[in-house]
Amino acid sequence: MARIFLRAGKEKPVRLRHPWLFSGAIARIEGEATDGDVVDVLSAGGEWLARGYLNRSSQIAVRLLTWEAGEQIDRHFWRRRLERALAGRAALSADPATTAYRLVHAESDGLPGLVVDRYGDWLAAQFLTLGIERQKETLVELLMELAEPRGIVERSDVAVRRKEGLEPHCGLLAGEALPPLVEVQEHGHRFVVDIAAGQKTGFYLDQRENRRRVAAYAAGREVLNAFAYTGAFAVYALAAGARQVTNVESSTEALELAERNLALNGFDPDRQAEQIAGNVFEVLRGFRQAGRRFDLVILDPPKFAETKGQVEAATRGYKDINLLALQLLPPGGVLATFSCSGLVSEDLFQKVIFGASVDAGRDVQVLERLGQPPDHPVLLAFPEGAYLKGFICRVW
Repeated sequence: MARIFLRAGKEKPVRLRHPWLFSGAIARIEGEATDGDVVDVLSAGGEWLARGYLNRSSQIAVRLLTWEAGEQIDRHFWRRRLERALAGRAALSADPATTAYRLVHAESDGLPGLVVDRYGDWLAAQFLTLGIERQKETLVELLMELAEPRGIVERSDVAVRRKEGLEPHCGLLAGEALPPLVEVQEHGHRFVVDIAAGQKTGFYLDQRENRRRVAAYAAGREVLNAFAYTGAFAVYALAAGARQVTNVESSTEALELAERNLALNGFDPDRQAEQIAGNVFEVLRGFRQAGRRFDLVILDPPKFAETKGQVEAATRGYKDINLLALQLLPPGGVLATFSCSGLVSEDLFQKVIFGASVDAGRDVQVLERLGQPPDHPVLLAFPEGAYLKGFICRVW
């Protein structure tokens, strides 16, 4: 096995069990190693520190897997890690009212580069790094054995694969062919999901608990659900007693599924909801110009910042959309606003909302701070795993 020696003074993050080793920390590599191979990581003085898989094509040169010298990265290792991840979701798997959730959450489950979501009898998997791509066959076999799905579908169609020197890839990996839509439940609410082509792996599973928290403010209110996707927040809001919901989404296909989801839960899409296809920023500006008001505004936009260089533009986007939302709310109205950009911290996001409140001339109170559900855990050694943040605010 090849050995990687670190530069002097660069071993602290490894000792603290952070799973990423950046290329700039490496002094030299001894032995033959192909990208994707497992390598040992040693201090500048030759002390063994950890073991992980190598990719010299990526800025993250090594994804660390174990800090135990005696632990080999073999089939038994992958089985143990998958068993641990599944055990951490045992309560969810035993709940018949929720059949869609995250089964494996990459670094935070000790499996860097692997994401697996459960949708009823189906699994959707993402293999995001070269090292985990090399283990695909083994991991698929183990997932079929341990999780017992009808089939596993690959959704490795994300930009991060290109940074690893990998092309996007989608398709059936094992088991039965996927139906066009899969029906799942979330807290007893019913949804149809397009696993093969929907955003992320088909559904925003990370907002499951937040949908319940936001719905607690919906009774008797006129609700604007911006960046609605397939209308999950709308279903929760109507179930909680909202008077009406307006879904705004750029994708007409997503809005068609939103209508189906409303009907699936016993709501009348024509009478209780309004579907508007268009650019959310432009639609909300049109509402402002027309003097339209909503009692509860939900903002759940896609990721605005993929790289550090995009953070400044992202904060401008967040400020703009939150300013528009504040201008659509009457005194006493409620704003539920989210950011899934990991590079935008909770503190920065709060400052952005504050800036929007100043420009809007409104007093805003934070009622609740929201984050990721338990199936999207955050490893303490890997704070980068905390990407989703949200605030429920009262506006005066």
